[in-house]
Amino acid sequence: MLRRNFLTAAGGALAPDGDLDLFRMVRPVPLSAVLRDERYYIWCGAPIRSDDGRYHLYYSRWPRDLGHNAWVTHSEIAHAVSDRPLGPYQHRDVALPARGKQFWDGHCTHNPNIIHVGRQYCLFYMGNTGDGNPTRQLNMIHRNNQRIGVAVSDNPNGPWQRLDHPAIDANPDKAAFDSLMTSNPGAAPRPGGGVLVAYKGVIDNGTSRGGRVRYGVATAASVFGPYTRRPGTIFESKDGDKEWMLAEDPYAWYGNDRYYAITRDVVGRFSGAAGGLALFESRDGFDWRPATHPKVLGNDFEWEDGSRSGSKLERPALLFEDGEPVALFGALDLPKNGARDHACNVHIPLRKA
Repeated sequence: MLRRNFLTAAGGALAPDGDLDLFRMVRPVPLSAVLRDERYYIWCGAPIRSDDGRYHLYYSRWPRDLGHNAWVTHSEIAHAVSDRPLGPYQHRDVALPARGKQFWDGHCTHNPNIIHVGRQYCLFYMGNTGDGNPTRQLNMIHRNNQRIGVAVSDNPNGPWQRLDHPAIDANPDKAAFDSLMTSNPGAAPRPGGGVLVAYKGVIDNGTSRGGRVRYGVATAASVFGPYTRRPGTIFESKDGDKEWMLAEDPYAWYGNDRYYAITRDVVGRFSGAAGGLALFESRDGFDWRPATHPKVLGNDFEWEDGSRSGSKLERPALLFEDGEPVALFGALDLPKNGARDHACNVHIPLRKA
């Protein structure tokens, strides 16, 4: 079921010039609009409203005692439920648990991204496998084994049907930008049917870390694939001999006869703050440019008590209700003594159109 064209409605979603302006929609955040767990780091966050009117949040979590970098070895996609858009969300179960190192996603599931297509809930994610060692530095075996997958269910509570192979694997062309690994899927139903996925890739240049992080697009007639990669990369700009990645971590959707993507503003060109959130748009999903009103959020936000967050929001996602975006979800570091002491998911209310 495709979302209706919410941008045609009058009101807060549209600026006076008729273009989407999410920055104008952002409201102060209730102190209760946070999902946290003292036992786990929480990252990412994919919200959706189910047909029965309840709200579901799929999020990444891993044990705090393993350290922050254990996301790449021990993350699992968990599932929380609420009767209200801003929560409180209560943990219900683990949607995509570890299922054994023999599976391509057997050790780690991360980067959830949920869409509704037809009667099915389609949960895109990153999975990997490896030696299972939560090293102090990032475990490069697991990092380089990252692949994009999809799980489907007729019910947001599961059970979830997972594939025994990645939906978007590493590219067999060693010269391609995504020949080492793929992750960070941002999926959107296409208006004529099928699905479009903006995603992250790293080229295999023969080193343990690989080359530059870049983003590209793949499409398929079905969420199960097969996926066709669009040539070239997106969210980039050249300045003389330098090439900049302008955006990452896209959350994509379709409306008002175009695709949109909320992204992390890498160099601060659009939000005024490196690491803020920016809005991109595309008529075809392949050629992207900054939206007319690109700023979504700076590198902090306001709580209802008037204080500031002091940290930037990452891994953005929108919650839609009756076709309208009602909340912006994102991951937030909670620093302590200069270190990443904890992490949570924050739910920012948006003015309705």
